[in-house]
Amino acid sequence: MSPDNTIYQIAVWLIPLVIAIVFHEVAHGYVARLLGDHTAERLGRLTLNPIRHVDPVGTLAVPMVLALAHAPIFGWAKPVPVVAARMRHPRRDMALVALAGPGTNLVLATITVLVAAVSGLNLLAPVSIGFVGDNLSNFLLINVFLAIFNLMPIPPFDGGHVVEAALPRPLAAQYARLHRYAFPVMLFLLVILPMVAPRANVVAQVVGPIADTIVRGLLMFATALT
Repeated sequence: MSPDNTIYQIAVWLIPLVIAIVFHEVAHGYVARLLGDHTAERLGRLTLNPIRHVDPVGTLAVPMVLALAHAPIFGWAKPVPVVAARMRHPRRDMALVALAGPGTNLVLATITVLVAAVSGLNLLAPVSIGFVGDNLSNFLLINVFLAIFNLMPIPPFDGGHVVEAALPRPLAAQYARLHRYAFPVMLFLLVILPMVAPRANVVAQVVGPIADTIVRGLLMFATALT
């Protein structure tokens, strides 16, 4: 199948995206279990079976539309349920649970560049490097992007939970109310802001450059090791 084929392009973006998102969500649930909250485990969410995590809109429809539009690929899964009150140190532990997702994505990105280096693949090649190679290349980019994007210090992102844990309790309670606006915040950052104020595009101006720096750093690290 030609790399220019629409189905090919969807496949080499959607497959790595789903895998990255599933690992991200399972990491949240697994760390929550380690810290005392077994909610995700009881609901069967500590599995790598994507069917248990897929959100029809966030995991399938949105990424496919973005792929067809040749726009930056992004998506989300059904959030793994976490009950802070069941953990031993709720505020601290919620921050650790939040960091587990982006941390896992960065670990996956590191493994990817090591595999590519051993295999002699140039993951930043401007042309297709085959179906497996293109999946690995996109897996690297998606994992780093997901990690940095989710660390933004505002709800509903993981970074928002970290900020909430660091704030004094009265301020944290007020800050937590912003979670109800999760979808409008994502819509504003990803769609509206880039359209009305391109220079204020957080994804392009902040997340993108940081992610690019990390990707190149990881590739240099893997090359040095191999």
